[in-house]
Amino acid sequence: MENRMSHGMAHERNHAIDYERSHGMDHAIDYERNHGMDHETDNKRRREESGYRHEFKYLCTNAQLEMLRVRLQGIMSRDAHAGADGRYGIKSLYFDDCNERCFYENENGVNPREKYRIRIYNNSKERISLECKRKDKDKVKKTSCLLTQEQFNYIAYSRGETDTGRLPELAKKLLLLKKSSRMEPKVIVGYERTPYICRYGNVRVTFDCGISSSGQVEDFFQENTCRRQILPTGMQLLEVKYDQYLPDYIYHALSLPNLERITFSKYYLCRKYYI
Repeated sequence: MENRMSHGMAHERNHAIDYERSHGMDHAIDYERNHGMDHETDNKRRREESGYRHEFKYLCTNAQLEMLRVRLQGIMSRDAHAGADGRYGIKSLYFDDCNERCFYENENGVNPREKYRIRIYNNSKERISLECKRKDKDKVKKTSCLLTQEQFNYIAYSRGETDTGRLPELAKKLLLLKKSSRMEPKVIVGYERTPYICRYGNVRVTFDCGISSSGQVEDFFQENTCRRQILPTGMQLLEVKYDQYLPDYIYHALSLPNLERITFSKYYLCRKYYI
């Protein structure tokens, strides 16, 4: 990864780069603590203006992830939402229109492009989140809103009734797409995520393991819905997300031989089995 890490990721590293090379890791971390607030304030302003984040993905073996886990646990924090084992389950219900526009835009590398999904955690109905993910080359922008169970049933399956006037704006937009383009649920994607976070650069490094899919979209809240594995045995997904810069000590911690950046869409790979 040291020689093959994307140029975009390398360019966005902060001023701790030269400092670390001259003084070592401990001093670089102190540099972050002393100077990071100025970066973070400026970074937050830029993020609020654009809403876009950098996102890079890598295929990893289980052995590579274990090595990265050992490196990251000493320099990044665990996500407070993760369980005692550092993980949580994610399940997403993805939408597409009657022409499979989202699928083919992904296949053809169209920029920018959007996709809609409804996401839950640990198979719980307590937090149902509707999200729109907009991708423009190496950057992504995500907008989201929470749904009630009633709103979910109405939007996803056209069941029951709901006060559409009180729906969040994002939900109203999806309803409009359902009427104009026949946007409907197409596939369920599930996996286990181990997240690490860092406030400087708003960095989020995640290990997504056991990525699987199901075409039984009516069974979104059922246990063990996703059974079709989409990656070869022993292979998992590493994702690196950050705003304007990636701290250098995290960059080096992620550097492994033969770790190459890939173009990877969970929706695309899960959906292709059902088209």
